[in-house]
Amino acid sequence: MQKKHMVLGLAAMLCGSVSCTNLDEKVYSELVADSYYNNRTEVMTAVLRPFTHANAWAAPTGQVGYWRVSELSGDQLAWPQKGIHGFDGGQWIRLHYHTWTVEDDIVWNPWRLIFWGIGFCNNTISDLEKLDFNKIGMTDADKASIIAETKALRAWHYLRLLDLYGIIPIVTQVGEPAKPHTASRKEVWEFIEKELRENVEKLQPLGPSMVGRVSKAAGYAMLAELYINSQKWTGVVKWDECVAVCNKIINGEAGSLKGAAPALETDIVKPFTNVNHTSPENLFQIAYNQTKGKFRFGFHGDMWHYVQWQAYNAVDRGNNGIVVVPSAYDAFADNDLRKKTWMLIDTLKKHPTVRANEADSVVMATEEYKGKPLVFVKEIRRNSEGETGAGGMTRGEENSGARFAKYLPGTKDDAEFWNNDFVLYRLAEIILYKAEAIMRKNGGVANGEAVTLVNSVRQRAFLPTDWTSAAYTTATLTLDELLAERGREFIFEGKRRQDLIRFGKFTSATWWDHAASSAKAELFPIPARQIRLNQNLKQNEGYN
Repeated sequence: MQKKHMVLGLAAMLCGSVSCTNLDEKVYSELVADSYYNNRTEVMTAVLRPFTHANAWAAPTGQVGYWRVSELSGDQLAWPQKGIHGFDGGQWIRLHYHTWTVEDDIVWNPWRLIFWGIGFCNNTISDLEKLDFNKIGMTDADKASIIAETKALRAWHYLRLLDLYGIIPIVTQVGEPAKPHTASRKEVWEFIEKELRENVEKLQPLGPSMVGRVSKAAGYAMLAELYINSQKWTGVVKWDECVAVCNKIINGEAGSLKGAAPALETDIVKPFTNVNHTSPENLFQIAYNQTKGKFRFGFHGDMWHYVQWQAYNAVDRGNNGIVVVPSAYDAFADNDLRKKTWMLIDTLKKHPTVRANEADSVVMATEEYKGKPLVFVKEIRRNSEGETGAGGMTRGEENSGARFAKYLPGTKDDAEFWNNDFVLYRLAEIILYKAEAIMRKNGGVANGEAVTLVNSVRQRAFLPTDWTSAAYTTATLTLDELLAERGREFIFEGKRRQDLIRFGKFTSATWWDHAASSAKAELFPIPARQIRLNQNLKQNEGYN
């Protein structure tokens, strides 16, 4: 990423709302970085650029990035063909069946987007390391913290690539080397740990001013993820290390958005509302602000039905794409509030302000059921043609599958309309990581501490009258049940593929319209177009 490209990119964004046709490159100099950083605002512009880019690959915002391939290759979400819509060259079907190829865009795009973000990080680190912060009214402590933050952010990018591809090149300088060699999975893991360990204590504690940035809590959460997956990724167990960094977060040593320490919300909706930047449960998130910045978490594109906006008095149509597969919907007990709250099923009702009158209370379908109420059903099959049975990835209709309702934007008249941040780590995950590490260290068996931890997250999903029968005990909390509970708690959050792999289920298990797959599918192939460009890259085992 050349420095001039960053400036041209900013110019292009600034020209988005006006007529701007003269972007002659000669206006900008290769020396722009030497004169650009004149104050804190300009420094932070560079620091925050990788965060805005992460919107493209880490969140479900319309591009094929980490989120899409992580969820659509798992056992909870799918993008089935619905009538004439959604086939899209069969790429979503190949994701579901684990039959992707080295030439697929679904393989290349996450690689391209995440390494692009690493380029932004490397460029910023290089610029700021040479900058005299005292000359622009900042301190050496500011410099150390901001560079540490960018290095931790870069480590997070590498953590995602390690998860998806395993063997990847490690590049910390822009353009150097031109054709880097592949590093082993263990080498990449060790690089990430070193970067995080060297920088986490230099990070600022989590607080309101650190929303959407890498705080100390975010750094420890990254380490927790690295350690919980260490056995699978490197063959080396790190259960004690995982528990230790989880404790730092739980005990408040890394800060909180509210109060002395992070805390679980009692309401399962609150970590995801349009004011979730104040939630004490959230630890690291991609920050959005539609009100001030016209920058929003566009979850509607991937997951709303074309006319689902009517249910919220929102704006914009969805693509009627991603749905919950029947077996995942059935994995929730009927009295589980997450089933009733985070997913839509049955007749879709209009928001009161959208209705012309009381008789006009139902959202109407637009395709197979045009002229009839839109009724979401859990099955993905041709019900309008009388089909019965399990259905399949090519058998969907416009109303097939339970729908996404975990994040809601509020109405278009709301002062906080669509200001939802996308949560990357929250306290619930740290608590369940700690419980898992305890169980794995104990031979896969739950003890009292593990049960208490898991129940602290699960209890809010049930009414008090249902809790006695829903609570786990040391007998009922097995590793398989913990995986199932993680699925229920983190549905739609981009966690499922990694969880299935760590629990040994990703390629061996079967689920709705998905048979067991080849063991090689635990890693995506290195994109063929990258290997053609750089013969120093090796391919993952099992791929041509």
